[in-house]
Amino acid sequence: MEYSPILHSLHVVPSSHVKNKLFVFCIMLSLWVYMIYCCVGYCSTVPNLTYGAVNRHENDAEVDNQESSLGASRDLLNNENELDSRGDEWDEIRGEAKALDDNAMSGFLNESETKKLPQAIIIGVKKGGTRALLEFLRLHPDIRAVGAEPHFFDRNYDKGLDWYRELMPKSSEGQLTMEKTPSYYVTKEVPARIYTMSKDTKLIVVVRDPVTRAISDYTQTRSKKPDIPSFESLTFKNMSAGLIDTTWSAVQIGMYAKHLERWLQYFPMEQLLFVSGERLITDPAGEMARVQDFLGLRRVVTEKHFHFNPAKGFPCLKRPEGNSKPHCLGKTKGRTHPNINLEVVQRLRDFYKPFNSKFYHMIGHDFGWD
Repeated sequence: MEYSPILHSLHVVPSSHVKNKLFVFCIMLSLWVYMIYCCVGYCSTVPNLTYGAVNRHENDAEVDNQESSLGASRDLLNNENELDSRGDEWDEIRGEAKALDDNAMSGFLNESETKKLPQAIIIGVKKGGTRALLEFLRLHPDIRAVGAEPHFFDRNYDKGLDWYRELMPKSSEGQLTMEKTPSYYVTKEVPARIYTMSKDTKLIVVVRDPVTRAISDYTQTRSKKPDIPSFESLTFKNMSAGLIDTTWSAVQIGMYAKHLERWLQYFPMEQLLFVSGERLITDPAGEMARVQDFLGLRRVVTEKHFHFNPAKGFPCLKRPEGNSKPHCLGKTKGRTHPNINLEVVQRLRDFYKPFNSKFYHMIGHDFGWD
C-alpha cells in the first residue's frame, strides 16, 4: 500500500485535537475539584448554631445556682430572666438558621460584612414586652439583632468583648447591631460596663404598669413551678401590716425610678428611650415610629406589618407584600393571669405610686399607670 500524505495528515490532526481537548478537560476538572474542596473546608469551620446554643444553655445552667444579680433580691428562681426567653430561644435559633440559609449566597459574595459590638441595646424590663419589640425591629433591613439573650454584661462579662462580639450577627456598613437582655436594667454593675464598651450606646427600656408586670412575672414562674406560694403571700412581708416585700424581684423590678438613677450616672437621658409595653400592643406602629426615629433609622416598619390576634391579645407580624399567615410570638407569651385579691392589687398600686410619680418626672412622660 502506497504512502499517502493526505491520509497521514487526516490521521495526525484529529489525534492532536483530541489530546488538547483532554488536556483542557483535565485542567477544568482539577479546578472544580479544588473549588469543592475549598467550600467543604470553609463550611467545616462555620460554628454549628445549634451546638452553640446548647453550650449557652449549659453555661446558663452553671450560673443558675449563683446569687441573683439583684443583690438582696428574693426570688423563687435565680434565672428568672432566662426563663422569659428560654421557651422562645429555640424558635429564635431555628429562625436564625433559616435566615442564615436564605442569606448564605449574599454572605459569601459580600465580604464587607463583619461582626460588630452592638450600637443599641434593649436593656429591660422583664415581662415588659422586650421580645415583641425585638421581633418588630428585626423586620427592619438596617437592623441586625441576635435572637437569644447574651447576658454578657450581667453573667458573662468575664469572657471579654471578643467573646461578646462573636455572638453578634454579621452586618454591613450602615446596618445597626442590637441585642436584648431584660435583666440589664436592674443589675447594678451593667451601666458602668456598657459605658466602658461605648459611651455612645443607645439604650431602650420597655416599661409596663408595674402591678401588671409583677403579676405577669409571677404567672410565668408559676407555669414552671405550679406549687409555689400564692402571689398575695409573696407580695407582703407582713400581710396584716400591709408591708410590701421589696426583696422579691417581681416587686423590685417595677421600681423603675430607683434603677434609672444608676443609669443616669453614666448616660444622658437623650441616650435612653422608654417604650410603652401597653402601646406595643394597642399601637405597635406608633411605638415603632418612635423607636426607629430614636435609632436614626428610616420608618420602614409601619402599620402594614401588623395584624392583631384577638385570641392571643397582641399583634402578630405579617409580610405586607404577601398573603402569608401572620407570625405570632410563642405560646409562652400571652398567658392568662390568675385572679389576684383586689385589696392586694390596690395596696401594690399605692406602693408604686410615688415610684411612678418620680419616674414620670425623671423621663418627662406620664404613662398613666395610676
